[in-house]
Amino acid sequence: MTLTRVLITVKTYPTISSKYDELVCTAGFREDGTWVRIYPVPFRKRTYTEQYKKYDWIELNLVKNTSDFRPESYRPATLETEINVIGHIDTARNWEERKKLCLGKIYYNLSELIAEAKDKNIGTSLAVFKPTEILDFYVEPVDRDWSQKKLDVLLQLNLFEANKKGQFEVVKKLPYKFKFRFKDNQGKESNMMIEDWETGQLFWKCLARHEGNEQRAIEDVRQKYFKDFAMTKDLHFYLGTTQKNHFVSHNPFMIIGTFHPKIETQMKLF
Repeated sequence: MTLTRVLITVKTYPTISSKYDELVCTAGFREDGTWVRIYPVPFRKRTYTEQYKKYDWIELNLVKNTSDFRPESYRPATLETEINVIGHIDTARNWEERKKLCLGKIYYNLSELIAEAKDKNIGTSLAVFKPTEILDFYVEPVDRDWSQKKLDVLLQLNLFEANKKGQFEVVKKLPYKFKFRFKDNQGKESNMMIEDWETGQLFWKCLARHEGNEQRAIEDVRQKYFKDFAMTKDLHFYLGTTQKNHFVSHNPFMIIGTFHPKIETQMKLF
């Protein structure tokens, strides 16, 4: 058994799968700087020591996900595969170590990236993208609850847990889509949803602080992503496609995370 080391840089907000229960899509970089997607992972059911954070190095037995044509897609050998956290890269010296591994290849032209994704000989489905200009950060309302059909399937999957104390609780569904509007280096304007777990968690945290006032919570999230990240940080996006939309959507990418060190104002001395 060969173990793979991955620096986790992406954790998406949990979704409900009729096949695997509640799932998180995680992705990151191997030691050689190449991308890998790890799916499925029933993350919140993992033991505490296996619940890795962003920029943790993890080690696990990965195999190619043969049900997913995207070249970066792998899965744990089994759903019970042990995941070991073996290290962490911090933000010292303005993310210096993170930059070395995560910024090896950066896209600036969105059309070029989409063309790579649609090319069946390349099929790029994970990338680091640097927007030229951030125009806005906004929300769109969506259904507030998981569909009853999905919940019914979960109930069937977890029937053996029905009478146990501390039964697993499904994650709350976000009532909004959070989106960036931006330009690439060709002046192309795009609107793209962000699916980062941290975005959802920030919304729930702000909502609690504002005692249920959703508009104030939304404004706080916008303050973080637009007025802080977009205006004062060297903002990059981690982009990823969904398997379902990869070849059929005009733009199959969504934002699955952000990379946001401070803007460097001075040249380093060598």
